[in-house]
Amino acid sequence: MQITLKGLLFDNDGVLVDSMPGALKAWVSWGERYSRGFELSAEYHGRRASDIVAELVSEDKFHDALDYINQLELDEAHSTTALVGTLELLASLPDGTWNIVTGANPELARARLSAAGIVPPQALVTAADGRKGKPDPEPYLLGAQKICIPISECAVFEDAPAGLLAGKLAGAALLVGIGEQTLASVADLVVVSLAGLKYRGNVLDIPDELRLR
Repeated sequence: MQITLKGLLFDNDGVLVDSMPGALKAWVSWGERYSRGFELSAEYHGRRASDIVAELVSEDKFHDALDYINQLELDEAHSTTALVGTLELLASLPDGTWNIVTGANPELARARLSAAGIVPPQALVTAADGRKGKPDPEPYLLGAQKICIPISECAVFEDAPAGLLAGKLAGAALLVGIGEQTLASVADLVVVSLAGLKYRGNVLDIPDELRLR
């Protein structure tokens, strides 16, 4: 499959990097203090920590609980690694044609990218940007706006159904699901990883053999 696109918008965790081992460890510790038995299950993937915490604790505990998970995740950021295909694809992309749109806070996002050997784009979108997180379309609208490319001419790469829904609501031209967990999502197509994808001259090339659907 080949499609002409002016911009590529990537979620970070689960698309560009593997931060899940550290995140799971952090949220287990957080749950022991604030929500006994809590698990960072698939329904929470792609969402901002602040939105998750707000659902699970009372208002008077919110700020302390959010500060705690932010610190726990930051402490585990060093374990983050680049996923297969990430470094090769990003190295081939011209400046200004791509952006990262993550639900992590700025410090955590940059720590995870650094651990994985990725230099973040200046236009990086984090949880501190805008008022709403995924599945609201605002993060991806901001991601496209910051690189001065209409969202209607951008592809969104996501490993979480909530993130793909955000891309759809934003009006992205193409929704690429990463991993089997996105097979039942609103993704236009699903691939195992970014490995093998090419982007040259505004054309995204996704070989058919890489697709799960």
